[in-house]
Amino acid sequence: MARCAHLKQVRDVEPQTNGCEECLKLGDSWVHLRLCRICGHVGCCDSSKNKHATKHYHSSKHPIMQSLEPGEVWGWCFVDEIEFPEL
Repeated sequence: MARCAHLKQVRDVEPQTNGCEECLKLGDSWVHLRLCRICGHVGCCDSSKNKHATKHYHSSKHPIMQSLEPGEVWGWCFVDEIEFPEL
């Protein structure tokens, strides 16, 4: 099984916004929300038209995000392309 060396960067963060930060500024909508586990940025998923969570990764290089959807506890490493059942 593949391992992710980026998990050591995970922090106990609080969401910075109550929705996708960029979509809220644009007055736009999203499908699902993702939380950056490095800084607390909230972005929309890749099913959303703006894909702000992935854009946040590309601009910040913060590798670990977690689903912010109720009842979902999984995470993802953008670098290693590994899903975690929980963080």
